[in-house]
Amino acid sequence: MATVPALSWQDVARTAQEQRDASIARVEPALPELPADLPLDVSGLPKELLSSKEVEITQTAAEDLVASIASGKLSSVTVTKAFLRRAGLASKLGLARAKYLDDYLAEHKKPVGPLHGLPISVKEHIGMKDLGLNAGFVAWWDNKATDDASILKILWNAGCVFYVRTTQPQILMQLETSGNLYGVTVNPFNRNLTSGGSSGGEGALIGIRGSCLGIGTDIGGSIRSPAANCGVYGFRPTSFRLPMDGLSACMMNSEQIIPVIGPLSTSLEGLKIFMKVIIAAKPWLAEPSLLPFPWKDQHNLMGKSESKKLKVAVLWDDRVVKPHPPVTRALQEVVQKLKGVPGVEVVDWKPYKHDEVWPILASLYFADGAKESSSAVDESGEPWRPLATWLIKQDPHIKDHSVADIWYWTGKREKYKKAYAKVWNETATGTDENGEPEGLVDVILCPVGPGAAPLLNNAKYWGYTCQWNLLDYPALVFPVTKVDSAIDLRDEGYKPMNEKDEFNYNLCKRQYHNLLQAINLQQTIQRSIEELPSLCSLSAGDMMTRRQVRHFQPLNVTLTSA
Repeated sequence: MATVPALSWQDVARTAQEQRDASIARVEPALPELPADLPLDVSGLPKELLSSKEVEITQTAAEDLVASIASGKLSSVTVTKAFLRRAGLASKLGLARAKYLDDYLAEHKKPVGPLHGLPISVKEHIGMKDLGLNAGFVAWWDNKATDDASILKILWNAGCVFYVRTTQPQILMQLETSGNLYGVTVNPFNRNLTSGGSSGGEGALIGIRGSCLGIGTDIGGSIRSPAANCGVYGFRPTSFRLPMDGLSACMMNSEQIIPVIGPLSTSLEGLKIFMKVIIAAKPWLAEPSLLPFPWKDQHNLMGKSESKKLKVAVLWDDRVVKPHPPVTRALQEVVQKLKGVPGVEVVDWKPYKHDEVWPILASLYFADGAKESSSAVDESGEPWRPLATWLIKQDPHIKDHSVADIWYWTGKREKYKKAYAKVWNETATGTDENGEPEGLVDVILCPVGPGAAPLLNNAKYWGYTCQWNLLDYPALVFPVTKVDSAIDLRDEGYKPMNEKDEFNYNLCKRQYHNLLQAINLQQTIQRSIEELPSLCSLSAGDMMTRRQVRHFQPLNVTLTSA
């Protein structure tokens, strides 16, 4: 890796921030000055500082913008400028691209591709040719990408506009976004809270509608945590589904826990468009490790006849850390709506040894004892951020493993995956004429985290997201409601189950005073069937939010499947 030994870490960080500020200064028209005294909730400021047209454009869903640009109702330049101003970042290259796309449409009377003219934001450790690729380390500041990441080439060929890159945390392995290059990325709805991580720049930007569709990565919850904290949609695909070539991180060739790349969006349809465009390009031809499966139509995807029900299992509590009252209320409200939907059956999901997951994951995340990550931090002399310290220096499972140790923990991983599959299969109520199980749970509905967006430096429980990373189940996060401090009251008589639960219980007392934080839920299904989360969220989430709970404010939940 290239290094910058001649400069102190403070000098490098100052250079990074000056470059950022210079890019913001190039926005046209110039951005107005922000108020001297910012409120905790800054999500409403764009409506005060931007034109009504810019506000309208930036609050339009990705699928509607694509249609408006393709029809000529809006130009790509107009849309890109609106998002540049809302994002507070400018790129002459981005506007040149937008003008090219507008000229192409005018001349050829057809769009370049399915994403023609759509601005897309990109997490910074996804490589763009000749731009910085630092993975959150000050020492890597001078590293440059020699080519565009594979996924960006596909999106570019589909007609999109790249106009902004978003922040990432030190070591990338945080459920917050805190680093020494750009500081802390906070939640736009309350600046005392985290935007999540490690794709927290994407979460914050999309949450404040500075982007309608962006790209993040996920190895323990890094797409789903920011989506939940900022009240937007996020999707973690199965591993080896989307191209990962061209990213920067430590331990890039480790195969124990596979990272994935995926979308965050202001709409469910935005996620689906993203997935369909990438998979339609057959990325497995260039990256042979990818699964060579086309995107399936959702009609009859599960092979169910009209007489068979969609079976949704609800994970209320993982028996390690109890969710806060607003999360439980969100689950209750979604379940109540689902029970009124014809063709949907709701059952409870009993967690299977979720307490065993973190020791396996932590042992496999840093099989070298985090030597590479620690060296990259220490090389520049930059200080360790609080959650990087907590994970690498304080977790007892982070050890320098021998080859035999790695085999042991990999075996533990596979044994647990097999046991969890058995639990899932045992939800069958019978078999059909071919001996295939019938009546299986189709989807699990569960929290994304134990609470809404936590106070800064407190995102220490990964269990509700990393569970599905170990199992490699695709998971989708979607908004449901907001915290209501009048009714989301802490159970003062509750006795915590363990130290982690006690930490989370105490956060509950500090966190929800007069706040309107987003609550999201999560849906998951069995691995390698990415289309099912979209289908199940349409049944369990999008159907709910659009048809039956239009008066709900955003709340996020996770759906997962095997």
